[in-house]
Amino acid sequence: MRQRKIFTAARVLSMVFTPFYLPVVGLLALFLFSYLSLLPTAYKVTVLAIVYVFTVLLPSLLIHTYRRHNGWTPFELGRKERRMVPYVISIACYFACLYIMQRLRIPHFMGAILVAALLVQITCALINAWWKISTHTAATGGVAGALASFAEIFGFNPVWWLCAAFILGGALGTSRMILRQHTLSQVVAGFVVGFACAVVGILFV
Repeated sequence: MRQRKIFTAARVLSMVFTPFYLPVVGLLALFLFSYLSLLPTAYKVTVLAIVYVFTVLLPSLLIHTYRRHNGWTPFELGRKERRMVPYVISIACYFACLYIMQRLRIPHFMGAILVAALLVQITCALINAWWKISTHTAATGGVAGALASFAEIFGFNPVWWLCAAFILGGALGTSRMILRQHTLSQVVAGFVVGFACAVVGILFV
């Protein structure tokens, strides 16, 4: 019974914190800690809604449809050789979101978050060609990297937020190992890749 509860908790954690939430969390950090907090609430809600639809809702629905069409369970979809189509779907959705944001002339720093998230997805897809890496912890690493980058740009103290990101990364990594989706090296590598891609995407692109 105890093992069943732990397994259920790991599944719930993996489902709640999908690999796609990096752009939404990054935007929330911008709206909290930068001059963008002065923007009208309606505008911020609109931007968050657009980003949520194209980076969380749409890719999740398309990947779910793809999985159901093939008759696979979530565990079966997690096999390395079956992950490339979901990567392509998510990357295409992220490009569409970035295109719409550019057309709407949304400020540069908001677009930088999408660039960072795209770098995370593309890097993980390339690595997946020869080694299975955790996109869940890559997203959490991306959040930590985005916080560190924006702290450097806007001069705020990110310590508590970074602690939360690291704790979440540890919890997610543990849940992925409990579910036997990844090894320790794969979840650690995912976090490092996500952190590095976010820093490069925000500070240098």
